[in-house]
Amino acid sequence: MPKIDIESVLRRVGSSYPAPFDEPCSTRVRQRLGDAGGLTDFGVNLLELPPGAWSSQRHWHSLEDEFVWVLEGELILIDDSGEHVLRAGDCAAFPKNDGNGHHFINRTGEVARCLEIGSRKPDQDVCEYPDIDMHIGPGREAGYTHRDGRPYPRNR
Repeated sequence: MPKIDIESVLRRVGSSYPAPFDEPCSTRVRQRLGDAGGLTDFGVNLLELPPGAWSSQRHWHSLEDEFVWVLEGELILIDDSGEHVLRAGDCAAFPKNDGNGHHFINRTGEVARCLEIGSRKPDQDVCEYPDIDMHIGPGREAGYTHRDGRPYPRNR
C-alpha cells in the first residue's frame, strides 16, 4: 500500500552544516517522506521548526527547484527582497538557479510544520550560501567548502 506511516519515518534532528553554521538549525526536524515512499525524481520532507529554529542557512540551488507549503504555524521567509510572513495554507516557490537566497525562521512560541518539495540533482547541484563563507557542490559528496575552495571539517 502506498500510504506512508509518518510516525515510522526517521526524524532527523539538526543539520550537516559545519560549526558554527549548524547552530541555528540544531533543533529542526526533518522526515524524508519521499524516500519513505520510494520516490526518486523529487524529494518531499516534512519539516518541523520549534520556536527559534531556522530551516537552513539562507541558500539557493543551481539545478534544484524548491517548493514549500506551510501546514501549521507561522514562519518568516527571508529572501533577497526581505522578510515575508507565511501562515498555514501559504506557499513559496524557488526556481533553480534564480540566485534568490532564502530560508525560514520560526519566531513564534509554537511549533511550525511545512512540506518541502524539491527536484533531485544530488550529484550535479551546487548550493550557494550568500550570507556566509560557505558553498557545496557540485554534488553533495563534495562537502562544504569556503568560497576559496578550502574544505570545512566534515561532521560525523
